Amino acid sequence: MNTSITARELFDQQKDKLVLRWLAGQKGDHRVVDAGDTQSRRPSLAGYLNAVYPNKVQILGTEELTWLDTLDSRQRWETIQKIIQFRPLALVISKNQPCPEDLREAANETDTPLWSSPKRGHELLNHLSYHMARTLAPRVTLHGVFMEIYSIGVLITGEAGSGKSELALELLTRGHRLVADDAPEFTQIAPDVLDGTCPELLQDLLEVRGLGVLNVREMFGDTAVKKNKYLRLIVHLTRPMTEPTPHGYERLTGDSGTRHVLDLDVPLITLPVMPGRNLSVLTEAATRLHILRTKGIDPAAMFIARHTNLLERTRP
Repeated sequence: MNTSITARELFDQQKDKLVLRWLAGQKGDHRVVDAGDTQSRRPSLAGYLNAVYPNKVQILGTEELTWLDTLDSRQRWETIQKIIQFRPLALVISKNQPCPEDLREAANETDTPLWSSPKRGHELLNHLSYHMARTLAPRVTLHGVFMEIYSIGVLITGEAGSGKSELALELLTRGHRLVADDAPEFTQIAPDVLDGTCPELLQDLLEVRGLGVLNVREMFGDTAVKKNKYLRLIVHLTRPMTEPTPHGYERLTGDSGTRHVLDLDVPLITLPVMPGRNLSVLTEAATRLHILRTKGIDPAAMFIARHTNLLERTRP
């Protein structure tokens, strides 16, 4: 999924937090940065004024404005023109410092957004870098029900009619929490972290066949809904044509594997859907088993080790 952000969107999203004021270049609110720009360019999304490798958002602190003042009139004009020519998403002056008039005029002439904030430079850098990196991070929408089970994010997947929503409803009655139904969005916010959220249109809603759309927050309370959660496990429901007869290691280890999501391999456990099976209990058990495995505790490996030791002791 291609992601982008415009100068207007960034300003509106950070206006209250950073107390931003738009000083000049209002016509440049349509300027945009997308994920492709960040992958093909060396500079950062946000950083202090850099005329060699310009950042997408250039922050002008006390040192940067002082440096401009040390230049003679020609050098200063050439430097400002060079900064403008790189078409930054925005220029931000920190600590509400007075805006140089030549910089204001250049911003207006070229429709370059020029903002001001009472925050210090490092605060602007931290907030803007984090917000832009998260907005432009790789993301994907997966089909399933995303829930928090025993404090970890679990995505329940399966074919249509396999019972995903019914399982989610039963898990809700057992005290677990819903993040998103049908189309959760996952964003890779770090090399090993996928953050799952719910689209605004589907917020708090769960669709169950025969009942229609349910408002989970109204039915179960605020604690039954979670805004976001990191994806740690996928539970996949299958409907076998015949009753499976696993043998060998599968009887010991279960049907486990991984699913590739963006750049990560997410642990996956497959549960057959058959009459008489309590899927909510099995899903809870699968989650507990995953938690144990992440701590280095593998019951199947422990049993195999015990069995091997027993054979060695009884060997003549």
